[in-house]
Amino acid sequence: MDYQQFLSAITKKQWERIGIKRRSGLAIPLFSVYSENSIGIGELPDIKLLVDWCKETQMSIIQLLPMNDVGFNFRPYDAQSAFALEPMYLSLDELSEVDLAPFKKELESLRERFPTGSSRVNYQIKQAKLELLWKVFKRNSNPSSAFNGYLEDCKSWLNDYVLYKVIKEGNSAKSWEDWDSRIKDREPKALENFRNDNLERIKFHQWLQWQLYEQFKSVKTYAENKHVLLMGDLPFLVSRDSADAWSHQDYFKLDLCSGAPPDMYFARGQRWGMPVYNWQNIARDGFCCLKERLSYAENFYDLFRIDHVIGVFRIWAISILEPKENAGLNGRFDPQDESLWEAQGRKILSVMVSSTKMLPCAEDLGVVPECSYRVLEEFGIPGIDVQRWMKYWGTSYDFKAPQDYRKNAIAALSTHDSTILCAWWLYEAGTVDGELFKIRCQEAGISFDLAGKGVFNFENSNHGRLRWKHKINNSDLLLKALNLALLKNNRVDNEKGGVNSSLFEAGDLVNLYKESYNERKKFWDYLDMGDKFGRNCAHDLVRLALEKISGASSIFSIQLIQDWLSIDCLYDCDFWQLRINFPGTMSEKNWSIVMDLSLEDILTLPVNGIIREINLRTGRM
Repeated sequence: MDYQQFLSAITKKQWERIGIKRRSGLAIPLFSVYSENSIGIGELPDIKLLVDWCKETQMSIIQLLPMNDVGFNFRPYDAQSAFALEPMYLSLDELSEVDLAPFKKELESLRERFPTGSSRVNYQIKQAKLELLWKVFKRNSNPSSAFNGYLEDCKSWLNDYVLYKVIKEGNSAKSWEDWDSRIKDREPKALENFRNDNLERIKFHQWLQWQLYEQFKSVKTYAENKHVLLMGDLPFLVSRDSADAWSHQDYFKLDLCSGAPPDMYFARGQRWGMPVYNWQNIARDGFCCLKERLSYAENFYDLFRIDHVIGVFRIWAISILEPKENAGLNGRFDPQDESLWEAQGRKILSVMVSSTKMLPCAEDLGVVPECSYRVLEEFGIPGIDVQRWMKYWGTSYDFKAPQDYRKNAIAALSTHDSTILCAWWLYEAGTVDGELFKIRCQEAGISFDLAGKGVFNFENSNHGRLRWKHKINNSDLLLKALNLALLKNNRVDNEKGGVNSSLFEAGDLVNLYKESYNERKKFWDYLDMGDKFGRNCAHDLVRLALEKISGASSIFSIQLIQDWLSIDCLYDCDFWQLRINFPGTMSEKNWSIVMDLSLEDILTLPVNGIIREINLRTGRM
């Protein structure tokens, strides 16, 4: 496969640094894995075992979900800092320059209280770890030259971050917007007084970040020696309640929150809550915050993922006064003027590329502006092509052949915001979103109850997804059923004194039908599964889907670890629940899923040979 186009891209130097070759990889949140040495949650040294698994299976990229400090909300894309790492990922056994002997019993007790191997993370581990780390710090707080050097190198962001953390501790974890006005507004004298009164606690948070730095650097060195690349996921946005928003309030439009407009999966759109950037003010300061962020991330990563890259062109902005139940319905793009989008995105991406040795990659899913594809291609920044959404839209709606994927892309079966392949096959393939269909019916003046009875098999519909009746096997029959529903609806209206309406063509409803009807059978045939079409998510279906995506033209193929292991280790659970995040929801099921097996067990699985063979056969070794 010829990928020489990357040598003429703006990211040429980054590509030359990592090598222009087909690669395979895995995507994983660290909280989802664990080793025999972990206490309560995956820890930084555990990534070394993932590196070993990559070597065993001929993969060469590990894509980590965000590693940023999430406070006590535990939402990785709503971080309290664009720089600081999450302390709960520290390994207490591998702390630098400390004597752990006095804490042997407490370590054993912590391990007993927070065993690994549960299906969900017990996030109480964070507070428990912090309490023990504070005790360790108190006995080992003599500054070393390495620690002092770290403080000097990172002072541009670290000083504000640790101050934010300690102020927050003293304010019962309240948001900075609810702090005393002198502190909230960053009056110099008030901040100086607070700093002087809390020197030890401030130093503790500095020490935590230094320990995280040391452990993560060790992981990076290990991966380099094994020729495995680490990809960091740098959240495009930060929490409204973050050190960044407090310390640089003028960098944000605090009267707005971010989200996404309605689409085929989220009929009411999404409201994420993070504030919208004020790019004009950030540019005024030479994009220094962005440059410093990338500079720090270089310590840990070879590549970085730009989450929601379309947001650098324009972001869906919602007034903070808008009722939350409206989700993303009543937002607008910022900037509103479409003619400004490309120039803004081009400028921000140019700053990123010129400020780092890391290769940027991009999550370009959702409602994507046309300029995004063009600019990413020019820059040589891979987007993401997700198999279930790669179709010949507007024509046959068949699944795209592997050779028709973008070369400039990461080919994937699933994402952390979607179901894994098995759950998609069982519950989503061949369905439409029920809420979206209701909205389209309302727009067309049809009773959803009447239309739904005519076209959907409600008994085989689950999780808000509506499955078409087999007898509605062409769009003409769909229109007849919808028009019948309209006639029945109008007959009722006429009896009540209403006015009869004419029949209609319902283009949006027909499009929903064409996009989804018979989707399962099309996917089955796409994988060449043979004549015995079945509903179950069999081993062969997963394996063939992975072979197909690995054979794509895309230079990278990166899969969730759950999808890789589903080839042979199909979980004894509800596949719908086996996902990392349910977007648009606030639930304990989000950001908490844990693998059934330890990393040591995963390293010995027979399926590793199958994964290795797939990567060898598709030229991704």
